[in-house]
Amino acid sequence: MAFTVSAGETRHGWVVGTPGPISTGPLVLGRKHVAAPGPGDLLLRVEACGVCRTDLHLAEGDLAPHRPSTVPGHEIVGRVVATGDSVTLFRTGDRVGGAWLRGTCGTCRYCRAGQENLCPRSTYTGWDADGGFADLALVPETFAYPLPEAQDAASLAPLLCAGIIGYRALRRCALPKGGRLGVYGFGASAHLAAQVALAEDATVHVLTRSERARALALELGAASAGDAYDRPPEPLDSAILFAPVGDLVPVALEALDRSGTLAIAGIHLTDIPSLNYQRHLFQERNLRSVTSNTRQDGRDFLSLAERIGIQVTVAPYPFSRADQALADLAADQLTGAAVLLPDSRT
Repeated sequence: MAFTVSAGETRHGWVVGTPGPISTGPLVLGRKHVAAPGPGDLLLRVEACGVCRTDLHLAEGDLAPHRPSTVPGHEIVGRVVATGDSVTLFRTGDRVGGAWLRGTCGTCRYCRAGQENLCPRSTYTGWDADGGFADLALVPETFAYPLPEAQDAASLAPLLCAGIIGYRALRRCALPKGGRLGVYGFGASAHLAAQVALAEDATVHVLTRSERARALALELGAASAGDAYDRPPEPLDSAILFAPVGDLVPVALEALDRSGTLAIAGIHLTDIPSLNYQRHLFQERNLRSVTSNTRQDGRDFLSLAERIGIQVTVAPYPFSRADQALADLAADQLTGAAVLLPDSRT
């Protein structure tokens, strides 16, 4: 099924048609009009776009659409092919990354306090504006990141959301130096955050239902890898829940040592069961959410990833099979991060 929004210059792209289970085909491939870059905008030729669980939540309707027929994708690696008026930070030919956070008001109390991720008027790539499941994408220059030339586009793409959000979750879980970290779920974001924790001398215990993910965790240096509902071999100072499974919240809280902190990294979570105060929260255990990221998080993480040589495990898909990539993500058939590449490169 194809779509046409308007005549004129077009791009190939996937859009979310009618949200629903991935088996119903909510992603639709066709051609869509692309506007010329406006003031402060960059037009990118997409080299790679990561496939995030948030894209799946949007396609399946767990997150309500903000606009009809939006192109998903917010882990965009591209080359600047055109710039709008007043662009000063980039020029044609530069390699640039477009990420989830796309815009903030800059004036509210959260923005002024350095908490732009909480801005009530924040906007998001692939939700409020078209994203990177296309051959062209518009990105505001003030929310774009310069990317290194030497690194492969496929391994850069997951850093732009999975990496940045995992990094913020790691900071939100208040992991002490040399502490004991539990990681629940081990997909795109978790396998990157775990490497940062290991580089900072943490002991990492991975809890996930996927045997392949457990094998990857041990390969990357985790001290142990068990099933998602297993008890880790020692009490945890901190934990991060990456799996969007509310049933795991009490499991992770019960695994914390006194004063430990659990951070929930996802934008969507199934319902949390009732908590028992004595078992799950007493002794000053803490429960925190993670909401988007600031641009400083992005800059800090991308610099750190380059410095420590973070290893990105990639499952490449041709652009024409974006629907299959989402289906495999929904079925937990992926190890690491799915990335869409132009068909000629796969």
